Amino acid sequence: MARVITTNEPDLSSGTLDLPPAKGVFITGTDTEVGKTVIAGAAALLQRSRGMRVGVFKPIATGCRHDIRLGLVSSDAEFLAACAEADYGLHTISPCCYSTPVAPLVAVRHEHRPIDFHEISRAYQYLIENTDFVIVEGIGGLLVPLTQRYSVADLAAEFGLPLVIVGRSALGTINHTLLTLEAARARNLDVAGIVLNGYDADTATLAEETAPQIIAKVGKVAVPLAVPKDKHLDMSRGRLGPEILAAMKEARWL
Repeated sequence: MARVITTNEPDLSSGTLDLPPAKGVFITGTDTEVGKTVIAGAAALLQRSRGMRVGVFKPIATGCRHDIRLGLVSSDAEFLAACAEADYGLHTISPCCYSTPVAPLVAVRHEHRPIDFHEISRAYQYLIENTDFVIVEGIGGLLVPLTQRYSVADLAAEFGLPLVIVGRSALGTINHTLLTLEAARARNLDVAGIVLNGYDADTATLAEETAPQIIAKVGKVAVPLAVPKDKHLDMSRGRLGPEILAAMKEARWL
């Protein structure tokens, strides 16, 4: 029988974070492991190259490692910090970390530690007061639950930032992207752009070649930005490939 772990979860269904307005974007995905962090890091590096002080923020992270000095640390936060040349700490970038590599709601219940939404609000307040442009990266997809009644979509609504949807350049991405787009619109989230990550022109199938145009036509959006697979990408060293950066320069939402 499956083990059910419960914990007292705050009811945030009405929106209680009271986050101030800011200039930036909220990056979500059609699924996990679609490249949200790569796209967020590339956006941070490009904005920094334009002379901006960039705030990078991944409020909730799972699958974190334990550092003897810093405690739980998100590898995604480390990559974002390198891209932004952050002069603020990793726990400001990712204030709610869990070691279990699962969905947030499962991590919360497994580790008996609710998400500290007040800490998220405090860290975000610091970032927007000390930077020019903030890039918030969600966790998983838009409807991933954070509590039983509160999802990533609810969190995105509270930030009030334009939404960027990241999907795979692979068969199936049309359905995943249109579903995410529909969920965003149903919640009155402003979709600023769509990115299909990992496109390989040398091996692309007909499905991969035609997906951006189909998504644009059916979803009534601008043609998604295709970001290529880049052999020079090294997230462990905070290194982005030149092909990724060249493609990202075309992102109108930046």
